[in-house]
Amino acid sequence: MSSLLGNSTRSASLLLIEDDEIDIAAVRRALAVLKIANPLHIARDGIEALEVLRGENGREKLPKPYIIVLDLNMPRMDGMEFLEEIRGDAELSDSIVFVMTTSRDEADRRAAYSKHVAGYIVKEDPIGTFRQAINLLDHYWRLVELP
Repeated sequence: MSSLLGNSTRSASLLLIEDDEIDIAAVRRALAVLKIANPLHIARDGIEALEVLRGENGREKLPKPYIIVLDLNMPRMDGMEFLEEIRGDAELSDSIVFVMTTSRDEADRRAAYSKHVAGYIVKEDPIGTFRQAINLLDHYWRLVELP
């Protein structure tokens, strides 16, 4: 199996912030089909994701490098609120975030890009979109130079 790598010797972890079990399973399948063995961490909403990123409430802190795949529509703290929080946090502000959502709303897209997301992916067909997205992330990490 391969792994998503930047120009460093460390494998990048994936943090999937998603509350839909079917979408989580589809991402896992896409990783398996594409033979990508990176560690996958799941958070069900923005609050849980912040706990993972900060190492709070008994959670082990997710070490860098990592890439975040963020859904917008979630309970407790949605994707836009999460983006606002991490962009205002000096330790997390440089996090690489790709939005993966069902929203085609231009206002959502503009708001996400105003929070410096690396990409905005619309979930269309569950299997195809997730495979394409994971493939995109694989190529992204192979080309970028990590800090």
